[in-house]
Amino acid sequence: MVVAHRAVFPLRVFLVLLFGVLVMFQTFSLPGQFAHMAKESPDFAYLRWPATAVTVFWVLCVQVVIVATWKLLSLVENDRIFTEVALKWVDAIVWAIAAAWVVLVGVFLYVGFNADDPGLPLLLFLMTTGVTVLGLLMVVMRALLRQATTLRTDMEAVI
Repeated sequence: MVVAHRAVFPLRVFLVLLFGVLVMFQTFSLPGQFAHMAKESPDFAYLRWPATAVTVFWVLCVQVVIVATWKLLSLVENDRIFTEVALKWVDAIVWAIAAAWVVLVGVFLYVGFNADDPGLPLLLFLMTTGVTVLGLLMVVMRALLRQATTLRTDMEAVI
């Protein structure tokens, strides 16, 4: 557990950096990028606001994962990771990934049925597969956390 405690501080530093960069993307970069694309390609200007909304939503899902991870790190520091509270934060991560996945599948289907070039649908398929693996991995990790929590509770009851 000593190694885990040593990793908490640097992980928190990078979570703060990542969160800050994501806020910048959410507020400046993504809306600006899609506005620029609408000016450069007027034929696709109608996609400006849907694309902005979808990408900002995905960033929001990542931010939920970051906040939940921060809270889980607090539980690790306080040696309370094997509690019901931890399961709620892991559930938040699972639901954020699931929400992002649903929207990603919708985008994948829309692009897949309307694409002239296979490049973007293949990229979206790769992303969908990656998010699916991540989501299922989190479901498995949640099950392991549930088992460990139950075992720890049982051990404390015996002692």
